[in-house]
Amino acid sequence: MTSTDVTRMAPLLVVEDDPALQTQMRWAFERYEPVPAEDRESALAQVRRLQPPVVTMDLGLPPAPDEPSEGFQLLQEILAIAPDTKVIVLTGQNDRANALKAIALGAYDFYSKPFQPELLALIIERAYRLHALQAENRRLQGARRTGPLSDLLTRDPQMLKVCSTVEKVAGTNATVMLLGESGTGKELLARGVHALSSRKDGRFIAINCAAIPENLLESELFGYEKGAFTGAAKQTPGKIELAHRGTLFLDEIGDLPGALQAKILRFLQDHTIERLGGRQEIPVDVRVVCATHQDLKTMIGEGRFREDLYYRLAEIVVNIPPLRERKGDAVLLAHAFVRAYADEYKRGSTTLLPPAIAAIETGTWPGNVRELQNCVKRAVIMAEGGVLSAEDLGLAPSADGERQRTLREIREDAEKDAVIRTLARVNGNMSRAADLLGVSRPTLYDLLNRFGLKELQR
Repeated sequence: MTSTDVTRMAPLLVVEDDPALQTQMRWAFERYEPVPAEDRESALAQVRRLQPPVVTMDLGLPPAPDEPSEGFQLLQEILAIAPDTKVIVLTGQNDRANALKAIALGAYDFYSKPFQPELLALIIERAYRLHALQAENRRLQGARRTGPLSDLLTRDPQMLKVCSTVEKVAGTNATVMLLGESGTGKELLARGVHALSSRKDGRFIAINCAAIPENLLESELFGYEKGAFTGAAKQTPGKIELAHRGTLFLDEIGDLPGALQAKILRFLQDHTIERLGGRQEIPVDVRVVCATHQDLKTMIGEGRFREDLYYRLAEIVVNIPPLRERKGDAVLLAHAFVRAYADEYKRGSTTLLPPAIAAIETGTWPGNVRELQNCVKRAVIMAEGGVLSAEDLGLAPSADGERQRTLREIREDAEKDAVIRTLARVNGNMSRAADLLGVSRPTLYDLLNRFGLKELQR
C-alpha cells in the first residue's frame, strides 16, 4: 500500500499560530487537505468537525506561546475527543523533555523545528498509514458476529438479513431450504440453524446427495440389516437414524434420485424409516435442513423433482446471495483469510496491496467464498514477501485499482448526476429543478458552474 493511496486528500489539521509557518506547511503538504488552526479553541472546533486522522501541533500556543502548558492541554483534549487521531508534536530544537512528556501523554511522535518538509512528510505518512490500518482492523473485528454464526464474516445487508432469518427460524422445527450457488456458505448456515436450536446437544449429520453413487445413497440414508445385500455383514444405522434428536443436513438435494425422493417424503410425513432388508418401522425425531444450487421449481416443471417433496422441504426458504453481490464482503473475507493463513503458515505480517484489493473487489468469483479462500491460501503460501499483489492472487489488475476515490469525489459525482437527470426531467426549467432538488435557484446555478454544466442553463 502506498502512502498516496492512504492519504490522498485526507484532512491534516495544522495547529500553528505563526501565519508564515502555516502557509509553508500548507504548501509542503498540499497532497493532503491542510486545515489551519491558530489556537486551542479553533483546533478543538476543527477536531470535532473533521475527526482528522493526523494532527501536527506546536506546543507553544496563545495566550502563552512561550510555555508548553496550552499545547499539553490541547493534546489531551484532542485525544479525549478523537482517541485514534495521531498527534505529531512540533517542539523547539532543544526541547526534548517536553517532547517526551507529550509522548507520555499520548502523542504519536514529535519533530524539532525548524522542520524539513521531506522528513516531516515521512512521519506524517506513517501516521496516516497506521491510522488506516487500525481503522481497517476495527472494521474487521466489528464485522465478526458472535455465537454460532461467528464464522460467517459479512457486512452486506443481504447477508445480515440471511443471518437474521436463520436466527429466527432456528428455534422452530420447520424444515429449512438453503438456496445459493456453490461456495456461498450453505453448510455453515445449516450448522448455524442446528447450533441455535434446541437440538444443539444432538448430532449434526451432513450428507451430500451428489457425492454418493445412487446405488449406495439409499443405504447411507436409511441404513441396512445384516444380509440385506452382498457385503452387508452387520446391522448398520443410516444417516437419518444417526441424526435422531439432532439435525440432518441434505446437501445438494436437487441431485436426489427420483426413487429416493419418495422415501424421503414418507420419512418427512411419518417420521419413521425402515432399514434396507428390514421390516420394522423405526421412529426418528430429526430436524431437516437441505440445500441446493439448482432451480428446483424448474426441475419440478421438467418432472425431475417431486412437487410434494419440495413443499415438505421448503417450509422456510433462505436465498443466499453470491459473493459478487455482497458489497464489500470479498475484501473483508480476503483480509481475514490473509491473516488466518499467514498465522497458520508462519508468514508473519502479510498484507494485500491496493491493486490486489481492487482486483478482489471487481472479481466475479464464480466459486464464491470457497474460490476466494483457496485463492488467498495459495497466494500466502507462494508469496515471496510480506505483501500480496494481484498477480500473486492470480488476478488481472483492476482498471479501478489505481486510485481510491474520496467521499468528496463520490458525493460530487452523485450531485452532478442528480442535477443532470433533474434538469432533463423538467426540460431545463431551473425553478422546477431547484424545487425538485430541494435547493434555491442560486445554489443550483452555483452547482452548474462548479460542475461545468453552464450549457444546461436556460
